[in-house]
Amino acid sequence: MSIFSSIFGPGINELAVQARETPGSIMIDVRTPDEYRGGHIEGAMSIPLVSIPATAAKRLPDKNAPIFAYCLSGARSAQAVRELERQGYTNVVNMGGIGRWSGPLAR
Repeated sequence: MSIFSSIFGPGINELAVQARETPGSIMIDVRTPDEYRGGHIEGAMSIPLVSIPATAAKRLPDKNAPIFAYCLSGARSAQAVRELERQGYTNVVNMGGIGRWSGPLAR
């Protein structure tokens, strides 16, 4: 764990590992479809922030599944977490922004 992680909590790199190692987890990219197509974390599902209020129940039917959300900076994913929690999701984590991602990007 880095000094940054010990002060601020785990970052997107550590949380991506946690998401991959957590059975039944879902990683969502809440950026726009164009941003997603430009490069995303392997295995992440594109669910743009603007579509979450109308589509979360259909796209994410298990409200107890571990959900890991990220965006570009962490602001939109924070909004997504709040909206999902408002809809009754119980295990949602804001991974922060892909701008701090050090791994490869899928396209």
